[in-house]
Amino acid sequence: MKITRRRFLNAAMASIITLTFITGCAVKNDAIVQAEKNENNAPGIAETKAIAEEGFIYGLPIVMNYAVMYAFSVDKNSSQYKAPFNVIDNLHRVFTYKDTAIISPNSDTPYSSLWLDLRTEPIVLSVPAVEKERYFSVMLCDGNTYNYGYIGSRATGNEPGDYLVVGPDWKGETPAGIKKVFRSGTQFSLVAYRTQLFNPDDMLNVEKVQAGYKVQPLSAYLHQPAPPAAPTINFPPIDKELVKKNFFQYLDFALQFAPGTPEEAEIRSKLARIGIGAGKKFNFEELDLEHMLEVGLGMKAGEAKIEAIIAAGGKDQHGWRVGGLAGGNAAYFSGNWLARAGLAKAGIYANDPAEAMYPLAKVDANGAPLDGSKHNYTLTFAAGQFPPVNAFWSVTLYDGKSQLLIKNPINRYLINSPMLPNMKLNKDGSLTMYIQKDSPGAAKASNWLPAPNDTFYLLLRLYWPKTEAPSILPPGEGTWQPPGIVKVK
Repeated sequence: MKITRRRFLNAAMASIITLTFITGCAVKNDAIVQAEKNENNAPGIAETKAIAEEGFIYGLPIVMNYAVMYAFSVDKNSSQYKAPFNVIDNLHRVFTYKDTAIISPNSDTPYSSLWLDLRTEPIVLSVPAVEKERYFSVMLCDGNTYNYGYIGSRATGNEPGDYLVVGPDWKGETPAGIKKVFRSGTQFSLVAYRTQLFNPDDMLNVEKVQAGYKVQPLSAYLHQPAPPAAPTINFPPIDKELVKKNFFQYLDFALQFAPGTPEEAEIRSKLARIGIGAGKKFNFEELDLEHMLEVGLGMKAGEAKIEAIIAAGGKDQHGWRVGGLAGGNAAYFSGNWLARAGLAKAGIYANDPAEAMYPLAKVDANGAPLDGSKHNYTLTFAAGQFPPVNAFWSVTLYDGKSQLLIKNPINRYLINSPMLPNMKLNKDGSLTMYIQKDSPGAAKASNWLPAPNDTFYLLLRLYWPKTEAPSILPPGEGTWQPPGIVKVK
């Protein structure tokens, strides 16, 4: 049967799961058509697809970050709302299955979170003295998802101090009393505090440390009048369906608060050729059918590349991918948009390798997918071969589909080194964890990590990994490797 071009296009569009059902023809507000009018070398259909693909890869971390910021500090009706900009929120508990704004969330350390608005003036962050035995970390992450600085046990020590965070355009002088200045690459920035919890009874001590985290504008720190307030922003509401329809419109919005760097010049120039960029308003639903198809196919191709780099990231060590999940600053990524997108999709806001390493296991030691509906598993650390860290380590289990923590009958989402005194070691001093959906019995319950009746994956976190042998560093090349996950039935 002969298939017309229009019928072919409609059929192809129906296969793009990230986009909604489309009808209609050309629209005069087509952003790509408007961009073509201003270009001497307007992109053809194939090039439009290629630009959309690269743009999706480039923009995914930026849009994901905006989604988290919107949920945490803009939408007061969000179940994930924490606090307004420049106000710290101290969470007096660890993350559970009810926390859904961030994928692969850390459930080791009670979080304190802070979203900075640096448009008006810099912000001073103050930390208290923290006892030497307790690990804490303050990670500074900009709207590009670059980690541009650290305060804490590893980076600055456990002594008290005042630190200045400035926006990309700030040109002032460092005030007296400030230990260090950190420059964000964007006007809005996340500050993520991690404070070690030794056990449930330790929560009051964590709260005392959290109470010492202080935030104030530079003018208040200097006892000077505050500068005029920044203009009010009409933040576009965000949800998963809106992102599917208008991904690039959200990217347009976020880019206006992120001054371009030399390494971004090429990709931003390409995006401008199809009507995407800071201050623009790319509306997918106003594209003509042919442009819809090419942009949609480009986004789909970009998504496939991101999934592929996640799957192939790092080195295979007994079924664990080691070295594939690592955060860093702009210089670390050096314009590698695919690596940045893969990290964001696998676990946004990951630490630098020096701060934490994240071996990821989606398969057992034989390469078979982890599936709690079919099998039980064990993970055994040999005596004297626990993860080598200066702080602590943990093994956390996540749902294979949602990438979130899983509701379970004992409210246990991980096993970590602070739990060792209450766990049972084998006669030879090794530690075996029982990873399965049903209880392994009273004798093994202390070592049970509940799994879902479905696929899952494990994330091994090594906080402040040791640099001397045995070590997991450098990433993927270290002398210590995680043991394989064994299927027992």
